[in-house]
Amino acid sequence: MTQPSATSDLDGYEQACEHAIAMCDGNPLSTIKALILANEYLEMELRQWRLCAPDHRASASLSPTRCEAA
Repeated sequence: MTQPSATSDLDGYEQACEHAIAMCDGNPLSTIKALILANEYLEMELRQWRLCAPDHRASASLSPTRCEAA
């Protein structure tokens, strides 16, 4: 049994990598830095969401900043 989705996922990741490197003018170091910064930002946002809704009561329409004000 083959897994065609695994191959298409890898192709998608490869295309995403090529696109990210192209956005950083072909500089792999700049690409890695940008991805690390993006990941740190997303981790911070996730922490805010978890603080906002520890028992999943918050609505999906609430942003973390709106939740803090509520």
